[in-house]
Amino acid sequence: MKAKILLDGGTPKVPPVELKRVIQSAGIGVSEDKADFGIVVGGDGRFSRYGRTESIPLLFVGVRSKAPTGSRAYLAQTTFNELRVALKQIRKGVYSIDEHPRLAVLKNGRALGEVFTDVYLQRGGDSACIRYHVRITGKGVRIDEDAIGDGVVISTRAGSTGYYSYPDRIRGEWMDPTAFAKIGKNEIGVCHVNPTYTQRSGLSQHPLRYKVPWGCTIKLSLFRKADARVYGTTDGRAGVKIALKDEITIRRGKQATKIIVLGRTGEGH
Repeated sequence: MKAKILLDGGTPKVPPVELKRVIQSAGIGVSEDKADFGIVVGGDGRFSRYGRTESIPLLFVGVRSKAPTGSRAYLAQTTFNELRVALKQIRKGVYSIDEHPRLAVLKNGRALGEVFTDVYLQRGGDSACIRYHVRITGKGVRIDEDAIGDGVVISTRAGSTGYYSYPDRIRGEWMDPTAFAKIGKNEIGVCHVNPTYTQRSGLSQHPLRYKVPWGCTIKLSLFRKADARVYGTTDGRAGVKIALKDEITIRRGKQATKIIVLGRTGEGH
């Protein structure tokens, strides 16, 4: 059995040499091209990145941090200090594979990529806020919304602990970092970011956050010129610039992210 090492390309949380030593001490080889699974060490941002780019099963490994601004690593199955034990479980077959369908993101019909956790339309540095339209269609679903605010997050269940859950942390006592909303396996989460105004066609409601069935198609567009960008489909911090005439489509993708779940056996390995 061989593993592929997947770390932060800048300053990894664990030295590659140390990670390789732990993997090999558990009786597992290291390979770049012919790996049976990947080991991602980092925080939720790193998990999200490799979760949208890798096709092999992934083991998410967190690194404990006392820093209040450190990553919570909610998606981690184990920590680096316990990695050797976790790898021995994998060698024994004491794990299962959980498949997470990805969301495909398109700009004017051209693919930007697929996301594992979330994608969001947000204001850039040159706009105080953006004015945007959200249209959602699916079986028994039709939603038309206009909104003014920082933007909107579209999230899978894997992304529920991220930006989608900022209202829970604001409401929680001292912005509780462990508070997050649940998104079901067959749901997509939609959350407006710091909206000053939202309006849904045909209703008097002003929604902040809600869920729609998996399989719905979501279209985002601006209705006033602004510095707006789509984040989540690339590694770049600048995102993908969106103009007034552009339309972003988000729908079920063709790929799925395979996550290794420790402590239980099942199909898929």
